[in-house]
Amino acid sequence: MLPTVPVPDKHVADYAETAGEEAVQRLVEAARPLRGLRLLQLNSTAFGGGVAELLATHVPLLNDLGIETTWAVLQGSDDYFAVTKAVHNALQGHPVEWTPQMAATYWERIVANAAEVPGDYDLYLVHDPQPAAVLRVLEEEGRRAGTWVWRCHIDLSSPHEPVWSFFEPLVNRYDAAIFTLPEFVRPGITGPRLAVIPPSIDPLSVKNRPISEETMHEVLAAFGIDPERPIITQVSRFDPWKDPLGVIDAYRLVRRNVPGLQLIMAGSLATDDPEGLAYLDRTEEHRAGDPDIHLLTNLQGVGDLEINAFQQAAAVIVQKSLREGFGLVVAEGMWKRKPVVGGNVGGIRLQIEDGVTGFLVEDVEGCARRVAQLLADPDLRARMGEAARERVRQRFLSLREIEDHLRLFSTLIGEARN
Repeated sequence: MLPTVPVPDKHVADYAETAGEEAVQRLVEAARPLRGLRLLQLNSTAFGGGVAELLATHVPLLNDLGIETTWAVLQGSDDYFAVTKAVHNALQGHPVEWTPQMAATYWERIVANAAEVPGDYDLYLVHDPQPAAVLRVLEEEGRRAGTWVWRCHIDLSSPHEPVWSFFEPLVNRYDAAIFTLPEFVRPGITGPRLAVIPPSIDPLSVKNRPISEETMHEVLAAFGIDPERPIITQVSRFDPWKDPLGVIDAYRLVRRNVPGLQLIMAGSLATDDPEGLAYLDRTEEHRAGDPDIHLLTNLQGVGDLEINAFQQAAAVIVQKSLREGFGLVVAEGMWKRKPVVGGNVGGIRLQIEDGVTGFLVEDVEGCARRVAQLLADPDLRARMGEAARERVRQRFLSLREIEDHLRLFSTLIGEARN
């Protein structure tokens, strides 16, 4: 059997204060016809990245609602994850050479994992391209059972076509496919029922719950960060799509007029991202020894509490992505009443209302200009921060996303029974 991920208990009723009683009741009602359903969630890593964060909340809350949910993790290899990282980049528009050997490496692990997929679940929710082909193997072996949904978390608006042409027929085998934005839906996806469901954040997680100023200062002191000087923070993987080199360039432009400015760049090195360490090294080289640029990862003990503190301490949150399926860290910063300066791409556009909850920017110079504007205007930061938190409360909390999923599941299960 595939390895499963243990999760702590969570209870829907505990979210009434932050999400509202009405949101809790809507979710409970959406779950009622699905009580007793058995759901398997399948992805490629138990740690690092947005999908693992989402599942760490969704799985226990679904169980609390009476939907028997298990989180299983596909077993890869170094070669396999190198291929799937190339796939990820290609599906977000970066040209790669898609070779028969790469396809063979992908299929070898897919076939091995498909042999371990249990056949006694009512519904299977498969995340992103890494495990997408499992369904085809099960169908060809006559072992398909239940209803299958593919969840795409990445920006598919302009994929590298040779790689997308490999995955498109795999996706078309599913009963439904979920995307973050309508523009991520490719015209060749004609088989599944289509749904657009934005991701969300968990307001009660260690990363997002309120922390004391004393705790924040203790965390900053542990990493040599001065709480008395201004801070800007970007939290993300070390990945070219997150443009950490561009963030450093923007910081340097701002610092010309803001002496003492500090930059925190923090993120996890995920098990399914073999490029992470190499790009962290590139970022370190670009840092050029600046003691006020802090590059921090889980290898130095950075966890959810530390990320919370880094975001709370920031005057401005930055997410200067060049491509972004959603970017949970944007909503995290907004929830903490911080204005966010984000790349004008993908799911960031869905979250930031330009000029109201933050700013959307196109380049390094635009990023630097908006960060400087916010640093110089505390009242503007406060107004945007309040508007940002309310936007997240209304649109991007976990209960809303789970409710959207359950309504889709109800439709699919109803269709399967008729």
